[in-house]
This record gives sequence, structure tokens and C-alpha cells, in this order.
Amino acid sequence: MQRRCFIQSTAAAGAGFLLLPGLVNSAETRHENKARPGAEYYHQANYYEKLQDGIIECRLCPRRCRVSDLERGYCGVRENIGGEYYTCVYSRVCSANVDPIEKKPFFHYFPGTLTFSIATAGCNLNCRFCQNWSISQFRPEDIPAMKISPLQCVRQAEESGCISIAYTYSEPTVFYEYMFDCAAEGKKAGVKSVLVSAGFIEKEPLVNLLEVIDAVKIDLKSFSDDYYRRICNGKLRPVLDTLLTVKSRGVWLEIVYLVVPGFNDTDKEFIDLCRWLAVNLGADVPVHFTRFHPAYLMNNIPMTPKSTLEKATAIARAEGIHYPYIGNVFGHQEENTRCHKCGRRLILRSGFQIVKNEIQNGRCPDCRIEIPGIWS
Repeated sequence: MQRRCFIQSTAAAGAGFLLLPGLVNSAETRHENKARPGAEYYHQANYYEKLQDGIIECRLCPRRCRVSDLERGYCGVRENIGGEYYTCVYSRVCSANVDPIEKKPFFHYFPGTLTFSIATAGCNLNCRFCQNWSISQFRPEDIPAMKISPLQCVRQAEESGCISIAYTYSEPTVFYEYMFDCAAEGKKAGVKSVLVSAGFIEKEPLVNLLEVIDAVKIDLKSFSDDYYRRICNGKLRPVLDTLLTVKSRGVWLEIVYLVVPGFNDTDKEFIDLCRWLAVNLGADVPVHFTRFHPAYLMNNIPMTPKSTLEKATAIARAEGIHYPYIGNVFGHQEENTRCHKCGRRLILRSGFQIVKNEIQNGRCPDCRIEIPGIWS
């Protein structure tokens, strides 16, 4: 059952019960003496405004959902209960894994290290090609989950040999409060936090989040607003604003551009994209042109030809991007890092593994130019 269905689902096995404000209301029998399934995961939400008649306007993402009592926003995980707004996925982790940082992908941020990757259900977009649709496009009640507090999250990262926590797989924006608290706990313990996001978020919550986040990877779906509306049910401008904000705050940034054949793979779009990036973000932000694999609602589209990805990286270099990469094509020479000045191969990769790293104190050992990134 998808999250946009009107059928009310039951809670996952083992969920507890807790009375929250607004759950007992003599004027409405639907509230009377009812405990909410999974209420142990409910937590006061941030970034919303109370309107008339108990309606709430969410201010977390550009959708600005207006949510009536006992309804949820588009993401399916933020609920109005008696005129107060709650997240229902706080500590409700549906996926937790130890991954190489290259899988996110981050190529210029502590290469060769491990990251503790976590997600909850929910997303504020609906990309027709989503690889993780089975968690992003479902309500949390429909997915098995484990309760991991922010402190437990940090401890599990440390015990797993991870130097960072990655908020990933679904869309971390929708579990903002949990992510923020995990990152804040991690900061106290010296565990870093990396955000893997589509960047569809309002500026105020983003700016506050960047105080506790160490690196950001944004999935830039296309450089076309029409594509965002048709394929992702979103908008381009807020994502570009997110990129500008992250860059202006000095947080390490990388970008992934999933190349979908026949949809966002023209020379013109590659040129327009790279020119905007070079002018607005600079030449040193890594850009990963990633191979599409058929998934979710786009199973009839073939995977991206290597030649298209090679063309994209060639255009990127011609437009002044220093570090374009090809993703999801294991063993391709364009997954390696080369010095943008002298061309020396600095990092040899095999998929998500580092075979050799010859960067010395953040510099190329031959020409001694500084290589942008966070290396140690």
C-alpha cells in the first residue's frame, strides 16, 4: 500500500502506544480514548505555522502543505494532531547499514572510510525512477522498523568503525528532527554527519541543519523545471537555491546527476547545467554523471549508454568543471580522481573501493596544486 492511498494502515508489529495532545476530544468521537499505533516514534515537529480552524502549514519544504487535523503532509510522515504538528518517524529507522563513503557517493570526502547509513520511510518527492521506492514511497506503518535513538545511532556508528553517519536512502528532509539530533550527538562524540538529499528543502531549516552537517551530496535530477514537475513531482528552483546555500556556508558539496535516456541527456542540458555550476558554485565541486537503471515506474527505459556518460563528462570539462565523474559503471576510468592541472591519477577506484590514494597532504604529488576536498 502506497503512502498516498486513503486506506488507514495498521502499525508495524511491536509498536507501542502513547496518548498525545489532541487524541482525546469529546467533541469528536474519532479521537475519543484512542491510542495511536506507533506513537513511540511521534515527536514534536519543527518549522510549521498554525492557521485558522486547526490547520497547520508545514514550512519544512517548498510544498508548504496545509494539513488538517489527523491528516499528514505529502511526505506521509508529518501529522497534525489537534493543531500540533508531529513527525511520526523520530528514531523509526527502516534501514541501517555500514557503507563505504564512496557509495553515497562522496569522492572528495574522507575517501576509503566507512559511514553508518540510516533512513526512515517517506519522501517529499515522487521520482518515477526511484531506486528506493519501497521505503521512500510508503508510509512508515507499512514498513518494519527498529527504534534507534540519536545517542544509540552515534554509538552504533562508533562500534561499526564508521567515522560518519549518512542520512540517506529515502529523503532525510522528512526526518529532519531525528537527523538533526543524531548529527548534534555525533558532533559531541567526534562522529561526522553527511547528508544525501534531493535538496528540496526551505532555506531556514537548511541553514540551521548545516550547523551540524559536515558534507552534503545533492541529487540534481535535471536542469529542467519541466522534468522536475513531470518526473519528480517537484520544482527545480528550490534545489538550485539549496546548492547555493550549501556552497555559501562552506560545507563540502558534491552533486549527482542521474542521466535518464531520452529525458535529461541532451548536449544542451549538459552544457546549460555545467555552465550554471561553474558560474554559481565554482569549478571544484565534483559532479557525478550516473548511469540510470530501470526501476519503479520507469522499468521500460533502458539503462544509460556509456557513450552518453562519457559525452557528459567531456562537456563538463570543456565548460570548466574540474572533477566530473561517471557513476554506476564499475571499472570505468572516469571513476578515478585526476589532478585537474597536470592530469596525474591521484585516486584509483574499483567500484566503491579505493585501490590507491596518492594525494599527499591534500595536494598532487607532482605539480603540488591543492586538490579540493576533505582528505584527513
